[in-house]
Amino acid sequence: MRRLLSDDRYLDPWRGALRARSERFDALETKLSQGVGSLAAFANAHEYYGLHRAPDGGWTFRELSPNATALWLVGDFSNWKRTDAFLAKRINDDGVWEADIPAGAIHHGQHWRLDVEWQGGSGERLPAYARRVVQDPKTLRFTAQVWAPDEPYRWRNAAPPPPAFPLVYEAHVGMAQERCGVGTYVEFTDHILPRIQAAGYDTVQLMALMEHPYYASFGYQVSNFFAPSSRFGTPEELKALVDAAHGLGLRVVMDIVHSHAVDNAYEGPSQIDGTDYLYFHAGERGRHRIWDSRLFDYGRLPALHFLLSNCRYWLDEFHLDGFRFDGVTSMLYRHHGIGVDFVGYEQYFDDQVDEDALAYLALANRVIHAVRPDAVTIAEDVSGMPGLGAPSSEEGGVGFDYRLAMGVTETWTHLVARTRDEDWSMGGLWHALTDHRADERAIGYAECHDQAMVGGKTLFFEMAGADIYDKMDVQSSSLAIDRAVALHKTIRLATLATADAGYLAFMGNEFGHPEWIDFPREGNGGSYEHARRQWSLRDDPGLRFKGLGDFDAAMTTLFGQTLAGMEPRLLAADELGKVLAFLRGEWLVILNFHSTESHADYVVHVPPGAYELALDTDRVEFGGQGRVAPGQRYVPLLETVGDEQVPSIRVYVPARCGLVLRRLLK
Repeated sequence: MRRLLSDDRYLDPWRGALRARSERFDALETKLSQGVGSLAAFANAHEYYGLHRAPDGGWTFRELSPNATALWLVGDFSNWKRTDAFLAKRINDDGVWEADIPAGAIHHGQHWRLDVEWQGGSGERLPAYARRVVQDPKTLRFTAQVWAPDEPYRWRNAAPPPPAFPLVYEAHVGMAQERCGVGTYVEFTDHILPRIQAAGYDTVQLMALMEHPYYASFGYQVSNFFAPSSRFGTPEELKALVDAAHGLGLRVVMDIVHSHAVDNAYEGPSQIDGTDYLYFHAGERGRHRIWDSRLFDYGRLPALHFLLSNCRYWLDEFHLDGFRFDGVTSMLYRHHGIGVDFVGYEQYFDDQVDEDALAYLALANRVIHAVRPDAVTIAEDVSGMPGLGAPSSEEGGVGFDYRLAMGVTETWTHLVARTRDEDWSMGGLWHALTDHRADERAIGYAECHDQAMVGGKTLFFEMAGADIYDKMDVQSSSLAIDRAVALHKTIRLATLATADAGYLAFMGNEFGHPEWIDFPREGNGGSYEHARRQWSLRDDPGLRFKGLGDFDAAMTTLFGQTLAGMEPRLLAADELGKVLAFLRGEWLVILNFHSTESHADYVVHVPPGAYELALDTDRVEFGGQGRVAPGQRYVPLLETVGDEQVPSIRVYVPARCGLVLRRLLK
């Protein structure tokens, strides 16, 4: 049974602080709910602000701009000039501006922006709640676009229920295609969703959905928080993608970036009314110098209204099934986690913690789960903040459903890139694979998109080296490729089989994609060569990439949801033989990481019951050598261990090989 936050005795000195945090969360929810009835109702700013159809067929536009002294809508409907017909009026002391526009004055598809004046200055801006923003191919400037199709999208498929043990496939629509160029929502729907389903995954995590001016930012420099990226297609095409995924039994979550925003004054909300503090911290505290971006002030009402509504908007409008919150560590601490090692509990409660950000995250989880009780939230946090993954019923509980187990991939990278195979510690590896806070559910992964970015190396690339380019055909001989193929499979098997509550893989890495990710930019001549995925390599039976992809699909399909609620139980951590053996529910997993020694009749002490070979990383169709006979059954015999008779099986475990045995109780 999962231990609750209240059972962590190391938190005893900070029980008062945890209680104060919960009281703060509750008080803020009460404050924001006043006058509207609930926090979910408060998180509805997107239905008030922005451009909307009026009941009479006309249009109503509203924008929060307290520092403005005048505000116009300008666009191709006004020949890009200020006119009285599109002049907004300030309607209250909060700084809300409103314009009522008659029917026929503007039309679906037209382009527009705001012209704003303030004391001592003026500027062109895009509305903060714009739902469609497009880039002019000639000027490269972004404008808002009137988006109101005559017929609303008709949803066909309900979301499948949340899996107990999510198998997450992290993907990027723009780089999902094989051709050089920007992929589309339609291409992803037609060609990539079926691949994800066939690969055994049940959840798609989409990156870069929120509009971002700089494509090479991978979607992490967001400018327009309510606008799906127009690079990939229309909002209706994104809805069709989500709808089709649901029809295939796949849930869709998105990367939501509430940790920062672009500094660009024209495209984003950075200085939308001429000040730098409407949604952000003023001055230096409002700037992330490494990311070159603006930092939200989570203590300001406009920021809370904006961000909480943004959470609800994506659920309501696009039927998404949850979020992976990016950059949570940066949000939680004033130092943003830069150059900081988290080595003591006192760091979770000192003056570097941004208590406003923590409260915002707690309220975001409450909004999301109120609007969609089946939605999931995932926190990208490396600090291990207590309470982050605990329910709101716990004192200090922030309410995330999952946290990414970011330390696992760091362990694999260290072992593969900086440690000799013979120096791998089985005990240390087991600790890294199973280390997480007892009160939270963690999603494990061998690597995500971070390791594939230019300047880094995927695990497979690190092991294969230059031979990845000309020695991956099944007829070639290469010790580096042999090692990479074998360890690639055992690493993933070890990670998935020990993952606490879910597993994640990044698009293409499951079959050892040979190229890194590098989006078109000035430094590479605007090339798309590395902003794509070469699926033909995975499909070619003459290449070893196919065996890696086939193994990954066999592994995810075999385990499915059977790991949910089952804790891994260590049976052996053999430092000399380099063997890890553990039991996980009905599965017995035996991993031999030794580079040269195959173990004949390797003894594993097991619970009673027969065991049947279910998966073998060394199978020929997976690019292995076929050293283990398929379909074997293992019946325990009693062996004397000290003064006891212990059931044991003897197993042949080849070097760099992983076996999965199913325990048969009858």
